[in-house]
Amino acid sequence: MFSGLIAYRGTVLDTTPASDGVTLKLRCEGVEAERPQIKDSIAIDGVCLTATAVDGDTIVFDVVPETLGRSTLRDRTAGDRVNVEYALRVGDRIGGHFVYGHVDATARVLERNAQGQGERVRIETPASLTRMIANKGFVAVDGVSLTVAGVDRDSFEVALIPETLARTTLGSRAVGERVNLEADPLARYAVNATK
Repeated sequence: MFSGLIAYRGTVLDTTPASDGVTLKLRCEGVEAERPQIKDSIAIDGVCLTATAVDGDTIVFDVVPETLGRSTLRDRTAGDRVNVEYALRVGDRIGGHFVYGHVDATARVLERNAQGQGERVRIETPASLTRMIANKGFVAVDGVSLTVAGVDRDSFEVALIPETLARTTLGSRAVGERVNLEADPLARYAVNATK
């Protein structure tokens, strides 16, 4: 379980093919403070992965075909920056939303516009998520917990504050780039209950 509040980033060191998946090697911020261990869940760009090796600030993950097919991790190469969130611990303050790290789909960034001190970003809505993204609801974008600021038929908007732009990779996601989306878990269960 994660909060969607990103405190750290990482850099891809290597992606090595392994069967139909990849082994992802990252240099991660926050290792000294968070003390990750092998078997710990860590969200990388919003994707919950299991650490298979930890050596100093280098963490290794096995990424299976299911995960590659549902996320942007398939596109990551050496030098890319990623959002890193270590799993919540009992007693941690939860200032964001409950984020599982179970990415529902990827989507393209359609538009970015300055607004006040921050930016308003429009992202396409995959057909599978249309009923799960609601105005003033929440969505995790590359693991960042965000309130939905506007919705239309095939896209939604989020408002990014300067802190989010500076601290996460969302500040550098260009128009046309794909991002990972995780719908509000409550919306996911509500929609599935009505099927």
